[in-house]
Amino acid sequence: MAARLTAGVKKRTPRTPEEAIEALAATAIPMMSSRPRDLDLRARPACVLLYGVNGAGKTTTIGKLAHRLKGQGHKPLVVAADTYRAAAIEQMVVWAERAGVESFAGKSGADPASVVFDGLQAARGRGSDVVLVDTAGRMQTQRNLIEELAKVGRVAAKALGDQPFESLLVLDATAGLTSLIQARAFNQAIPMTGLVVAKLDSTAKGGALIAIEAELDVPVKLVGVGEGIDDIAPFDPEAFLRALFEA
Repeated sequence: MAARLTAGVKKRTPRTPEEAIEALAATAIPMMSSRPRDLDLRARPACVLLYGVNGAGKTTTIGKLAHRLKGQGHKPLVVAADTYRAAAIEQMVVWAERAGVESFAGKSGADPASVVFDGLQAARGRGSDVVLVDTAGRMQTQRNLIEELAKVGRVAAKALGDQPFESLLVLDATAGLTSLIQARAFNQAIPMTGLVVAKLDSTAKGGALIAIEAELDVPVKLVGVGEGIDDIAPFDPEAFLRALFEA
């Protein structure tokens, strides 16, 4: 990936820093712009499974996304499948209430995959068209928890009758190249359909996203840009790259 960027810049023979920045952007934009970035919500109910390491911003992302989808005319159901911590369930329920959507909470200590299965069944009964699943935060090195996440994915696929669903890895924009290590490990457990980048503000460069997309061919679909419930947006690769190289 770095070699492609270097070759692209040299080909344009920039003479000033401004021309170098333009050459970098012109080379990188095609590398990221061709991937589809819309959420696949064709299934009924559609399912969006979100996961990541502790503290990446997963729970707040789900609350923001639920609010956004409701504003677009959807009827989301938030499933709190982080059954390891009662506080995590309570936090997810609070975010659902803040977003003005319904929630389905598993009991503390329950099997997360069973909670996801029951949540999808509940969505059908309640007439919800999108299910947003919050899973327990886990490090990519915790093999037992990674295997549990893979089981969640298999159960979701079975409950949906093998209809497509979104599996989104939530990354902290401030994590740097550690994000690439996380993405590699999580992608082995459950093939990612996209990435969500939380905490992407003026202080977070997020340059690792270029490497992740290039290596894993997985698109960034959403970005969190603040603390407010409206602070989530579709990822714009051209705007991101120009801001990155001009920073």
